[in-house]
Amino acid sequence: MFTALALIHDGALATGIGSVVYSVTVATAAFTALLAPSEPRRRDPATVLRILLRSRRASEDQLDSR
Repeated sequence: MFTALALIHDGALATGIGSVVYSVTVATAAFTALLAPSEPRRRDPATVLRILLRSRRASEDQLDSR
């Protein structure tokens, strides 16, 4: 029983860490896209941000369709 609880705890911890890393990545891309001094430097972070949010939106749409 304790092994199952430990596995659930470890899974929840890993999910939380993954969520924080994803959030920091999205925030960094957004701030870089907003604060870059020139258009070419803003374009790459904006593309990364679009890709990250598109994949997130697609996975939410799949969950909604169930």
